[in-house]
Amino acid sequence: MKNFFLGLIALLPAVAFAQNSQPFTVKGKVGNINAPAMAYLAYRLGANTVTDSVVLKNGEFVFTGEVMNPVNATLMLDYKGLGFQKYVQQNFPQGGMPIAGADYLPFYVEKGIINLVATDSLKNAKITGSKLNDDDARLKTQLKPIIAEAQTISKEAQKATAAQQQSAAFQNSMQSRFKALQDKQKTALRSFITANPDSYLSLLALTSVSGPSPDVNEVEPLFNGLSDELKNSDQGKQLKYSLDKLRITAIGSMAPDFTQEDVNGKPVSLSSFKGKYVLIDFWASWCGPCRQENPNVVRTYNKYRGKNFTVLGVSLDRENGKAAWLAAIKSDGLNWTQVSDLKFWDNLVAKLYGVESIPQNFLIDPQGKIIAKNLRGDDLDAKLEQLFGKI
Repeated sequence: MKNFFLGLIALLPAVAFAQNSQPFTVKGKVGNINAPAMAYLAYRLGANTVTDSVVLKNGEFVFTGEVMNPVNATLMLDYKGLGFQKYVQQNFPQGGMPIAGADYLPFYVEKGIINLVATDSLKNAKITGSKLNDDDARLKTQLKPIIAEAQTISKEAQKATAAQQQSAAFQNSMQSRFKALQDKQKTALRSFITANPDSYLSLLALTSVSGPSPDVNEVEPLFNGLSDELKNSDQGKQLKYSLDKLRITAIGSMAPDFTQEDVNGKPVSLSSFKGKYVLIDFWASWCGPCRQENPNVVRTYNKYRGKNFTVLGVSLDRENGKAAWLAAIKSDGLNWTQVSDLKFWDNLVAKLYGVESIPQNFLIDPQGKIIAKNLRGDDLDAKLEQLFGKI
């Protein structure tokens, strides 16, 4: 939960738009610290990670460079002068969460001069000269109660026994609570985007609203409300390109037809299920969250299978993973049609539907139209109850 906003480059397809370098300067002062203390600045420049270092003199340091657009950056203070690699190894074990004593500051680098001043540590630095960081501070204040609530729920989950954590009831409860938080977060982000149509942070926040499986009907109106300058930026054009592609599988669109082989090597087409409600369920035997979700799908399938409803599983298992795929089908009791080309993330159906994370699903009506997406836990049962009535 510590980082809500990731760069658009990581989430959107690579599109060749013109990139103009923009110079930046980061000026900092932390007390009156001197050598051997060093400051490190790490940020992304295109597909590469840039790291820079400077020795502190009377607590002061300066970094200069160029970025193609505003980017996430991390400033780190190495009081012992260990050197960047050793500092990272000791303070960010295995590239994970920082240790308690790590002094670092995540912020945005953008064109212009950014000033950071602190009397004791980077964590308490005040940032001036950057509208984007001002906007980020305001938004973080709005999201702070949501983050605190998420941390509370996470602690509760960690305290649960192994048996509790494995139970479907517990998992559905946790999922429901986190979904409620996600909805709160989306509401806060939508409000920020609407109120700040000219802020670059609004463009970044759109990725958090949409998540790994965006609904174009939700994201596009927010995108259209952004300033012309943002929409015409390189990142704005990339997002527009992505939204246009997502329209293929948007709610209300006709589901693209496909054919893949089932467990016996027999070709199966989506169109062969026309006349039924079909849940296209993307999963894999190696996917933990998928296996946790399977009992919910099984329960719902058994409940509504007599109501003109079925499931079509699409597995993203590997070429050498057919045995594991078949074993998972049997173990989890997935008594519906399963298909796969065993090409892992290169599965042609997953690419056709823009699937970049699993589990993920699409609910298709008898005419072949997509009427819902990503129905997890009790949400799937609630949607089918809406369609078929209470059973």
